[in-house]
Parts: sequence; structure tokens; C-alpha cells
Amino acid sequence: MPSRPRDRRFPLHVHISVLFTLLLLLTGVVLGLFNYRQNSQIIVSSSAKLFERIQQDVQKDLLHTYQPIRHLLSLLVLDSTTQANDLQGRLALLEPLAQALRDNPKLASLYLGYADGDFFMVRPLRSDAVKQLLDAPDEAAYQVWSIERSATAVEANYLFFDDSLNLIEQRRRPREDFDPRSRSWYQSARADSGQITTAPYVFFSTQEVGTTLARRAGQTTVLAADLTLADLSATLAQHQVTANSEVILFDASGNAVAYPDSTRLVMMHNGAPHLTPARDLSPALAALLADGLDDQRQDVMELGKQRWVISRSQLQEGGPQGLHLALLVPEDELLADAYRIRWQGALVTLTTLLLCLPLGWLTSRLVARPLKALVLEAEAIRRFDFDYPASGRSPVLEVDQLAESMARMKETISSFLDIAASLSAETRFDTLLKRVLEETVAISAAHGGLIYLIDADNGRLEPHGLFLGGTQHSLGKHAIPGYDKVTGELPAWLQQPASGGASTVSSIGFDQAGDYRSLLQTLDSPRAHLVSTGLHNRQGDTLGVLVLLHCDRGEPSDLAMQSPERVAFVEAVSGVAALCIESQRLLERQKQLLNAFIQLIAGAIDAKSPYTGGHCQRVPEITLMLARAAADSDEAAFRDYRPSAEEWEALHIAAWLHDCGKVTTPEYVVDKATKLETLYDRIHEVRMRFEVLKRDAWIAYWQGCAQAGDLAQLAALRDEMLATLDEEFAFVARSNLGGETMADTDLARLQQIAKRTWTRTLDDRLGLSWEEAKRHERRPAPSLPVEEPLLADKPEHLIERPAAEIIPPDNPWGFKLEVPEHKFNRGELYNLSIGRGTLTGEERYIINHHIVQTIRMLEHLPFPPHLRNVAEIAGGHHEKMDGSGYPKRLRREQMSLPARMMAIADIFEALTAVDRPYKKGKLLSESLHIMADMCKNAHIDPQLFGLFVRTKIYRHYAERFMQAQQIDEVDEHAVLTRAGLAG
Repeated sequence: MPSRPRDRRFPLHVHISVLFTLLLLLTGVVLGLFNYRQNSQIIVSSSAKLFERIQQDVQKDLLHTYQPIRHLLSLLVLDSTTQANDLQGRLALLEPLAQALRDNPKLASLYLGYADGDFFMVRPLRSDAVKQLLDAPDEAAYQVWSIERSATAVEANYLFFDDSLNLIEQRRRPREDFDPRSRSWYQSARADSGQITTAPYVFFSTQEVGTTLARRAGQTTVLAADLTLADLSATLAQHQVTANSEVILFDASGNAVAYPDSTRLVMMHNGAPHLTPARDLSPALAALLADGLDDQRQDVMELGKQRWVISRSQLQEGGPQGLHLALLVPEDELLADAYRIRWQGALVTLTTLLLCLPLGWLTSRLVARPLKALVLEAEAIRRFDFDYPASGRSPVLEVDQLAESMARMKETISSFLDIAASLSAETRFDTLLKRVLEETVAISAAHGGLIYLIDADNGRLEPHGLFLGGTQHSLGKHAIPGYDKVTGELPAWLQQPASGGASTVSSIGFDQAGDYRSLLQTLDSPRAHLVSTGLHNRQGDTLGVLVLLHCDRGEPSDLAMQSPERVAFVEAVSGVAALCIESQRLLERQKQLLNAFIQLIAGAIDAKSPYTGGHCQRVPEITLMLARAAADSDEAAFRDYRPSAEEWEALHIAAWLHDCGKVTTPEYVVDKATKLETLYDRIHEVRMRFEVLKRDAWIAYWQGCAQAGDLAQLAALRDEMLATLDEEFAFVARSNLGGETMADTDLARLQQIAKRTWTRTLDDRLGLSWEEAKRHERRPAPSLPVEEPLLADKPEHLIERPAAEIIPPDNPWGFKLEVPEHKFNRGELYNLSIGRGTLTGEERYIINHHIVQTIRMLEHLPFPPHLRNVAEIAGGHHEKMDGSGYPKRLRREQMSLPARMMAIADIFEALTAVDRPYKKGKLLSESLHIMADMCKNAHIDPQLFGLFVRTKIYRHYAERFMQAQQIDEVDEHAVLTRAGLAG
């Protein structure tokens, strides 16, 4: 590793001190920012709670303002005096109304409006300003405003009363134009059976901000109260968070209703008092209201080039549309404490930094002291010497040596791990040996490499790989010899490592090279240095020897290869290589064992039945031929089918084990050549019955002769009976052979023949097994002698199916099979009546059941991940593309491509096989036409069948496995046309 220039090096304690300072500074900054953010969040969170509390206080204030007045109005409307029709009658309300005004200081007035335009108001005169406004006497405490309308005149008066409700003065108002019926509070209350509240407005008489609450008294009279909202401004003034914060209560039209500076709530417009728009109170409020009147909102906004923390909410009280509360706090004022804490944190960090600098300096000097010894320790690790003693102390200036040493160590370990991973990833033995030589030669900077392996059978040391000048060379071209370890003819540089000893380092010249002179010639070197190290497995046994060659160039670097560090590294690499080589050998042997075991099982299945011998060995041939054709094809259907080595292995195993479930199928079912055959052909029993009947015919003849009967007639009857029995037995025997179809007339004739009886005089329950005797117990034993039908279906012919063999519909394998009720039905007439072939439905289910056993057996095996689909491939060769096959009724899209290949291979082999007991092997053309019909009927895959025909797989197979007389000419175009694949 190249060294950096001297002028850029600094002692380690300088680096540590600078790093310590930067880390401390960074920590302080991070902590300061963290504390600032946390405090900011806490303050903002607290402000949110504060805003919520302010909102609750204002809401409570409003509730306390309005609720008592509502209760008061609800009580006052019950007083019948409210319906009085003149001033004298209405003055009876003065005392209760005055008491209500005294009890509710926020009430500005109580009054009644009538349907005829009359009006009666009681107003408290609480302040000099109000008295002055109304020009009231000094001792006056209440004002009564009365308006009485008649058809011809309007009588209006101001009446002033003292605190004891004594009349002080009465003034007439000759030009009174006030009419309560024109007021909104009167109209709204008349239209509403409950209480109404008007939007806040400025009282004309007192110029106070308030609102009117009204309620209908009777049918036409309206009782109302003017309620001042001055206290709300005082409440808001108490809740100013900071000096410049803004808090305001405004109505739906944006007019201020309550504000800390209540003097600004009323403004004069065109000579009349009006509520001040909230936007006119401050620029911040103007900017806020320009954004709209949201019901609920809490946010941080920039208003007037200043950031404000804003909270807005809507209150239900205060009018038909409620009121809006807004609180605006300047963010810099709200976070003033956070800013202060941030700067205090910065000051603390700076102070801590200044105090810790000397400590960091001293600490760095102490840390640097042991680093010199670490250089030597790192070199020991590089030599794989882990027993080297712990490091001592060293000057800090040796840091550069440590850095270089650590870099070399990391390079070595990295190279070692790369080689180990590279070698472990190889799955083929020959490629592995090439990679071992290539990687080892490259990492050790050698010019060549040679690998010897010990033959497990004869113990010879044989060459297996040669690498020179960056390329692989032929062992035969260089005539590299092998050696017999027993004879001791090994060269000196091979003897020790080949016998399990230590590695050797040696040099050979051209005159000493002997059989290896061609290597020196290829390397163009008169002399070479050799490093020979043994390849040992986990048990310490020697698998071979790895030899590295380094040309002698006469340079100092030539000796680097022979250094202890380099030899130790080569030994470590060779250890990994040995483990990989051994693993590959074991894996290869396991594969060979598995393959041999698979072929053993297949051979045993074929050997089990002389009629299906070779089926399990021929189907894999067709399958693999079809798979190779698909892998080589550029057709769209096979463009993505490029199987890996693992997928080829899975297909190979699946093809050989596709019928492994046949080990569970009874031989006499597989080999059933006739309809009555079980463990033997029961036609012999039937023949014997016919023989008995023929003897009975002779007996009847001789009995007739003995009784002096007509000899000619008796002979004619005898001969007719014998001929009939011969002909009927011949018919039964022909029926027993099976065939393509059985005519209905033949079935009827069997029923007719079965009606013949014969006499049994011996007990048919003697000498039976317990199982067969139990079946005979299904019917009572008849008295002997007994007449029995010539062909019988007896109860004991039915063999029940064990519960363990019943496959439920919801089975975990997805099998969809129609399971016959009985395991066997050995009825003679039932078997002879088989319409096609020689198998009953029960026996055909047993034959088909072998695929169920195949799937269950294969799924039970602990296959590695890359062989997990073996059961799927092997178990699908009886499925049909339209979903009518068995055992799972899979459709084409549910099957893998290899499984569909297996189906074609199995069918073609079965059609052309000549070893079936129930048929002859078909001609090549006949087999392909049958398969074409199956393709057209969606029983086999059309693309695969087309590939099967076009690539002439059928012809290649026929030339190897079919009899010459079966091989005829095939019109491929006609076959493809019949299959619907032409064009």
C-alpha cells in the first residue's frame, strides 16, 4: 500500500485531540438544537393547552352571561302581568323587573313589545354616563320607557324612579317613532316558540356592545332583555399571553365583539355607532381574517412579515351563528425562553469544550502509547499466528506502520474470504478444480499451479489440473505423470505433503526438472521455486497436493513467495480448497447413490411385472428428449424454458420415479390378462362346472337307458346338450379374454348362460382362511346338496374397502377421485360382463391409485429446495389438459411444463409397448394418430405434441426401443392436421 507524503502526517494524539474537540463541539451543537427543539415543542404544546383553557374560560363566561338571562326570561313570561294592556297595569312589572336588573348586573334593560305596537322597558341607571345620556335626574335609579298606541294617537313617556321605586319624574315624548314590531328581536321571537338571541350589536341608547335575548309571552307579546358583553373584553384582557399577543372575539361577519381594549369596539359611521371590524384593530388580525373564517384551526402563520402562533375556534353562544375566538401570539415572544435556553446551552457547550481540551489531549497521548506493539501483533495475525503475546506500548509516531500493517491484514483476510466464497459457490467438480488453481495462483502472485488428487480406489497420486501463465493447460500435452505412493517414487517436494506432512518450499532447475521440463519451457524460466502444500479433509486425511510455481527472475521479489507469511496463507487457502473438493466428491457420490437407488426402484417396479418391464426406464428417455427439444426451441411457448442444472436433475428424478407408487399395486391386478384372473385364472373353475354338467348329461343318458328309454332320443338329447355346453363354454372363454368392446347381445347371452345350475354336494366353507370364512357369514349356509348358478355373483365375492384407504374430499393433497364402494368385486358374472379390457372399476381404481401413492411417497421424501417440485412433475402424467384426468383433475394452466411432458411420454410409451397382457404394441403411425385425437380433445398439451412430432422425437425413440415391424411411415402433416396444429 503506498505511503502518504511525510509532510501530511501528524501524531495520533493530534488527530485524537482534533477529533475529540470536533465530537464535543458536534455533541454540544446537537444537544443545543435538541434542547431547543424539545423546549419549543413543550412551549408550543403548552401554548396549545393554554389556548384551549382560554377558549374554555371564554365559553364559560358566555355561558354564565347568557344562561341566567335565559332562565330569567323563562320565569318572567309566566307572569300574567306581561299581558297588561295599559301603562298602569304594566307598572306592576316594575318591581320584579327592577329586582332582576339588580341581580344581573350585565343586563342593560328588560322590555316588552306588543302586537299593537305598545312598548314597555325598564332600564337601570347604573352610571353617570348613562344618566347624562338620558338626561335623568341625579337620584334616579331606573328609567321606564312606555309607548301606548291607539288608533288615533301615540302616548310615549319616560318615567324615572329612585332605588326604592318611587316615581321621581315623568316626561312625555310627543314625537315617538319607535315601533317594536319593526325590530328583528320582536319578529324572530314571534316566529319562534323558544328563546332567540340576536347577533351582537351596539345599543343605540347607551352605545354599549351587547345582544338581545327574547321570548314570546303569550301569543303576541314578546319579552326581551338587552345583555351587555363588556365583561368579555375584561376576560380577554386577562388572557393576553405576551405583551404583543392579540386575543379577540368576533361575530360571523368579522366584527369585533370583545377585545382587551374595549374602547375600540365601537366606531361611528354616518353619524351612527357600529361594531368595529376585527381587521381594523391590527394588521395581524387583518391578515388572519383575509384567510377566511375556519371553525377550528391551530397553526403557525406568517402575518405581516412576522411568524405568529394562531389558535381559532368557534363558540356556539352569542347569536344565531355563534362567535369566533382568535388568539395570536408572536412566535419570538412565545419561544423567548427556548431562545434563552439555546444560547445558554451554547455557552455551556463552549465552556465544557474549553475545559475538556486538556483532558482530550492527555487522553490521546495515553491512547497512542500501545499502538507500536499493535503493528507486530497485526503482522502475527497476518501470519495466522494467534498465539502472539498481547501488545505492549509504543510511540505514537508508529501509527503509520500500524495503518499499513492493518491494511495488509485486511487485504489478506478479504482475499481469503473471497476465495473461500468463490470456491464454496462452485457446484461442478471440474470447474471447482480450475477455480482452485486460478484463485490460488492469482492471490499468491505465482506463475503457475498444479494440483494432484489421490485416487480413492488405488491410492495413486494423479494430476487433475494445470494452470500456467494465466490459462489452463492440458495435462496430456505436458505429460505430467502420476505417482504410486506405495512404491515411493514421488519427487522429494511431493513426498512430505502427500503423506500428511508439512508444506515444503524448494527450487528446481532445468537439469533437475525431469518430467516437468515442459513446464519450465512454457514459463520461459530456467529455474522455478515450488511451494507444495497438502490438501487435507476434516478428518485430517490427505486428499492431494497443491503445487505453486514461481519463476526465478533473479529479483528480491522472488523470495516473497517463500516467506512464512505467504506459505501460511497458501496453507489456509488450500485448507478451504480441500474442504470444497471433499464436499464436491461427497455430493457427487451422494448423487450417484441417489441416482442408482432411483434406477434400482424403477427396475424393481418393472421386474415386479413381466408385462410392464422397461416402462419406468423408457419413459425417462422420452421425457428428457422432449425437454431437450423444448430447451433448444425458439418457439414462443418454450422461449422461457431454459432449465438449470438443478432443474434437469429434478426432471431426471421425477421421470424415473413417476410410477414408484406401483410398488403398492398388487401384481395380479397389474398382470390381469383375463377377466376372471385373480391370483389365478378362475376360468378353470368355470370349465370344471361345465365338465360337471357334461357328466350330468352322460349320467342322464345312462339313467334313461337303464330305465328302457328310447336310445336314439336319449342319444340325441345327450349330444345336443354336450354340443350346447361346449359352445357356451367356448363363448364364456372368449368373453374371458377381454377386448375393445362387448356387445349388448353378448352380455344378454352371459346372463342366459348364468341361469344354468349345477349341483354342489360339498360344503364350500371348509378349508377357508378366517377372512374368507367371515365373508361367507354374510348369508346362511344352504342345505346340501344345493343347486347353484353356473356363473354366480355371490356376497362373499365383495371385499370391503378399509377405512384407511378412503380418501376424503378435503384431503391435503388435492386428490379428486371417485372411490368405488368395494375394494374388490370378484363376482364371476360381474367380471365377465366387463365392457372393455379385463379390469373392473374397482381394479382400474387400484391401477390408477398408483399415482396417488407416487405423489404421497414423493412428497414425504425430504428433498432439498431445488428438488421440491419432483412430486408435482412425477404426479401429473395422468392429468388431462381439460381437467378430466386424475388424481387432481388439474387443467393445463395448473401444470408445469415438465409435468405435461411426462404425460406425453407416458402415453406414447404405453401405446407402443409390446409387453402389455391385454393388447399388442401399436404401429408408430397408429400411436401418433391416437395421440393426435387426444391432443384435439384437450387431453395432452398441443404445443408439446407439435414439438414432439416436428422434432421427430417419436422416430428417434422408435429406432432405439420399438420393434422393427412397428416402425412404419408417418405423415407428419396429416398427424398435425388431425391434432388441429397444422398451418
